[in-house]
Amino acid sequence: MPINANFPECKICNQTEWDLVYSGPVRAGSFTVKTAPTEVRCCKGCGIWQLSEDCAFDSETYASEEYREAMGQGTEVEDFFKAHDEYQPYNIKGIAGLNYRGAVIADVGCGAGSFLDHVSGLAKKVLSIEPTPLYHASLKSRGYHVYPFTIDALKTEKNSVDFVTSFQVIEHVDDPVKFLDELSKLLVDDGRIVVATPNREDILLKLIPDEFMPFYFRRAHRWYFDQKCLTACAEKAGLVVEEIKFIHTFDMSNTLSWLKDKVPKGNNRLNGILPEMDQLWTTFLQASGQADNIYMTLKKP
Repeated sequence: MPINANFPECKICNQTEWDLVYSGPVRAGSFTVKTAPTEVRCCKGCGIWQLSEDCAFDSETYASEEYREAMGQGTEVEDFFKAHDEYQPYNIKGIAGLNYRGAVIADVGCGAGSFLDHVSGLAKKVLSIEPTPLYHASLKSRGYHVYPFTIDALKTEKNSVDFVTSFQVIEHVDDPVKFLDELSKLLVDDGRIVVATPNREDILLKLIPDEFMPFYFRRAHRWYFDQKCLTACAEKAGLVVEEIKFIHTFDMSNTLSWLKDKVPKGNNRLNGILPEMDQLWTTFLQASGQADNIYMTLKKP
C-alpha cells in the first residue's frame, strides 16, 4: 500500500498505518475562524495523533508576522506579553524543584521572552531561541543571547546549558524526535529539559468530543500528545523521563460553560462557583491526568 502523503511514516515509531480520529474543520487561528474540512489520525504504532499535512502550517510560517496576526495576538512585543504573561505562573509550577540560581538556561520558542523575564534574575546566562525576528531586538536589549533556532545555538552552546525549557512548542514542529534530540545536545551531562504541550487527555475531549474537537484541533498544531506517546518521543530521542506533571489552566466555570453553551468563555467565574470549588476541580484533573497541559522533565541517560 502506498504511503499517504498527508499521513506519512510516523516520526516517532516509523509506522505507516493511521486510524481516523476526527474529520471536519479545525481552528485556523482564533477560535471563530475555521479551516476547510480536514483529518486528524492516530498512529497505530505509538499512538500519537497527527493533523493532515496539507492543513498544518509549514515551519517557515512561525517566523512570520502573518502567523502572529492569524493567532489574533498582534505583532508588537507588548502584544506578546499581553497574550502570554498570564500563563507564566503555570510554567513556574512546571519547573518547580529545579534550581536555576547561577545556571545557564535556554528557552526554546521563547517568543518575546515572558518566561525568561520571570527567571533570568537567577541565571548566570540566558539563551533565547526564537525564530520570529520581530522579537530579537527586544530580547537582546534585555541581555539575552538570541538565536533563531536550536541548530544555530549549538554552534557555540553545545553541552553548556543546565536547563532547557520549551513551552507549547513541540506540537508545532515538523519532527518532534529531532526537536528533542537537538535540545538534548545543548545540555550539560546532568542537565534537564522541561517540555510542555497540550494534553490530549483533557477532560473536555471526553465530555463533549463533538463540540470540543473542532476547537481543540488547530492548524498551528501538527501533533497531539498524551503521556504515553510523549514518553515514546522522548525515548526515541535518547532521553529519560524524570518527572511528569499535569497542570490545568482553566477554572471550573470554563468547563461548566462548555457543557452549557458549547463555546469557550475563558476563566470567568460563574455565580455560585467559589474559589474553593475551582481548587478542588483543578486538583482532581491534575491528579487524574485530565488537566489541559503536560509538563515533562527529561534528562540524559
